[in-house]
Amino acid sequence: MGNQVEKLTHLTYDNVPTADPNGFDTEDELGPRIGVSYIFSADDDEQEERVDGPDKDQNEEEKQYDNCNELECVVYYRDESVYEKNLKLSDMSTYSTENLLNKCTPGDLVEFVATGQYPHWVVYVGDFQVVHLHRAEIKNNFLTDASQGKRGRIVNGLYKFRALPPEVVVQNAVQQVGTRDRELYWRNSECFAAWCRFGKREFKIGGEIRIGKQPYRLKMLFSEKKSHVLEFQSFDDLIMEKRRNDQIGRDAVTQELANHLNATDAEIKDDFHQSVN
Repeated sequence: MGNQVEKLTHLTYDNVPTADPNGFDTEDELGPRIGVSYIFSADDDEQEERVDGPDKDQNEEEKQYDNCNELECVVYYRDESVYEKNLKLSDMSTYSTENLLNKCTPGDLVEFVATGQYPHWVVYVGDFQVVHLHRAEIKNNFLTDASQGKRGRIVNGLYKFRALPPEVVVQNAVQQVGTRDRELYWRNSECFAAWCRFGKREFKIGGEIRIGKQPYRLKMLFSEKKSHVLEFQSFDDLIMEKRRNDQIGRDAVTQELANHLNATDAEIKDDFHQSVN
């Protein structure tokens, strides 16, 4: 029957090998590296349960969203930076859908965010409409409907690849409308939207051959001097982990790492305090 691959998932960092088993990485100490390789089976956009309690009114969520709990990170392919979320250097402000419509141009990538939920990415194709992967289907909706009450922002600059011409980005997206279930080549809305804009096969399921090496690194930034690194065989595995961090937030990731490294909250907070001072 040939080799069978077991599908693996994880819920906490207790199950995740990390780059430095002894603690947080520092800028001048890389430490031993242990790779991470997972095969994720589900589209995370379908997991709409919250981690912060019962459902809230959509308009209330939109007004209250604050990016202070977002985890900054850098993604490397070998030694090249291919993605960076830096809240200080980039405009990561969020806007209502009405304001977004005044800012968007065809070919833009838009990210909708809400506390405790996975970010949802769409491709703006003009005429107030977007194309996006949602619930295992590529759909064409009005931007206001696709937002589901969340605030959004244009995120063309997060990935460092060269973008395709806007008309090609729109064409890539529109041609996939109606694709669903087993016909899909993308694990989530972010992979689909990024593929439309950059055209790179690495965003697709099976777009890379797993050869035992871990060329991708996700560097999570907790302060100017404190970071932690995970390594991955494929780009889409890394994106799934990054999106999980986006969902649970910086504080929860810090807590998971503290538990994983057998450290107390007081020790972690003391480290942060010392690094800031």
